[in-house]
Amino acid sequence: MKLGFGFYRHQLDREHLRFARQCGATHAVVHMVDYFRGGGPHNPPGDQPLGSPDQGWGLAGIDRKPWMLEELLGIKELLHSEGLEWTAIENLDPAHWHDVLLAGPRRDEQLETISEMIRTMGKAGIPVLGYNFSLAGVTNRIKTQRARGGAVSVSMEGGNDNPIPQGMVWNMTYDPDAPGGDQPACSSEELWARLKVFLDKVLPVAEEAGVTLAAHPDDPPLEGLRGMPRLVYQPNLYDRLISTNPSRASGLEFCLGTLAEMTEGDIYETVEHYASQNRIAYIHFRNVRGKVPSYYEEFVDNGDIDMLRVIRILRRCDFQGVLIPDHTPQMSCAAPWHAGMAFAMGWMRAALQANP
Repeated sequence: MKLGFGFYRHQLDREHLRFARQCGATHAVVHMVDYFRGGGPHNPPGDQPLGSPDQGWGLAGIDRKPWMLEELLGIKELLHSEGLEWTAIENLDPAHWHDVLLAGPRRDEQLETISEMIRTMGKAGIPVLGYNFSLAGVTNRIKTQRARGGAVSVSMEGGNDNPIPQGMVWNMTYDPDAPGGDQPACSSEELWARLKVFLDKVLPVAEEAGVTLAAHPDDPPLEGLRGMPRLVYQPNLYDRLISTNPSRASGLEFCLGTLAEMTEGDIYETVEHYASQNRIAYIHFRNVRGKVPSYYEEFVDNGDIDMLRVIRILRRCDFQGVLIPDHTPQMSCAAPWHAGMAFAMGWMRAALQANP
């Protein structure tokens, strides 16, 4: 197993990369979507963007072109220069695939765009694309001081039934000039059908490019949110996702915190089930207390999950991928985010060394 670090686009500078390397990271996962662009909420560097549940995180990258090879190679060289291997890109910008999610008029065009971006990833030698096939996206979170010692962390209390307005998907606005009203209702089976269209188109491209698509479970893992269905809100639904198109290029962006928030399943059996199938591309190694609709994020050593037990299961299944903390409670000091991430990285590094 390898220790990695997740970066938002605005963090791709030497200060953040050296911080990650000093924490022991050898690999990088990069969000090419930057939630702080286009009028979205600006939080301290690295802080998880929350925003208003109804207003979202700001504008999608409407004026951004698809990823260019020179752009990716430039980022890769910067990462390499600081001792980090680029293992994955995490998340597609809604501007690139809103009509794939919504079955809109530009779906075929956007599927071609995504296919070309995957080919570009292959040429740049970036092996994994993490995605979240979701209409409501990550929403409904609040910040509380429920983690150990009153540390600030993300929490959830209750659901959000407010409909998604026209021009928004995945909690970002892709069309600020959209007419009023809400996104049309969608059934669960229709959403699964949209996923199949996506996978059937892009998985053959991914196979040829040497790229694995890695699906994140729905967070929060509710059956429905903002009047829309969710796909992977229980652990066994990962099986349905894989069977939708069983290509070996279909993998999992395995978020331990989200899986533990689910109301069904045993987290340790879930880890073993998918690790033994060699379906896990990389892991969000984070801990929580509680389950939906009421949970909060805890320090990696202090939640409901026995993280050492998870590492032992992964070792037994010969998991060779990357673990990243994703996000973590913030600590009471002059650099809350840095301290929280350093604590998580130090614990993870020690746990890997103690369980060779």
